[in-house]
Amino acid sequence: MIQKTKSHTVSLLVLLAAGSALALAADKIPPAGGTPGDAEYRLGPEDVIEVFVWKEPELSTTVTIRPDGRISLPLVNELDATGKTGAELGQEITGKLSKFIVNPTVNVMVKEVNSLKISVMGEVRKPGVYRIKNRVNVLDAIAMAGGFTDLAKPNHVVVMRNTPAGTQRIKVDIKKLVADENASPMYLQALDTVYVE
Repeated sequence: MIQKTKSHTVSLLVLLAAGSALALAADKIPPAGGTPGDAEYRLGPEDVIEVFVWKEPELSTTVTIRPDGRISLPLVNELDATGKTGAELGQEITGKLSKFIVNPTVNVMVKEVNSLKISVMGEVRKPGVYRIKNRVNVLDAIAMAGGFTDLAKPNHVVVMRNTPAGTQRIKVDIKKLVADENASPMYLQALDTVYVE
């Protein structure tokens, strides 16, 4: 009985801390990878972009980035779009189109951001995939998933992140994070998976 009460107390503390963090997120924390209109935003699968080619309406189009990270455009054919900014992709399209038209002017605009998502799995009340609009930390993610279950081990949380070198596993001790008011929050990146043992 005492064990269950401790678990509920820890869950409540985590949710309260996460709720405070979520309230601050909208006003004070910059969005993940910049906002869609920001030069720093990196494109990802399922994002919808508009490619505008000045004075070439037949080459201008709206396209969704496929799950493989590529897009298909008239004359240009296949291009990798994932991980590039709109400006970088625009420059690449300009280079490809310059073989067919003189001095093309290309502008790439992000119409919909659909690639920013994280997964929360394991001993949480609502495991699943969550779309994110602002930068979130591990506590925010657990709060989005309804908090810990009674069987959760808050000192055994792992963030799995895909990197060019492979999957990185980052261990996070939520108990220490909540207890230390000077601790820096661990922010998540798009496509991270939070696993609660």
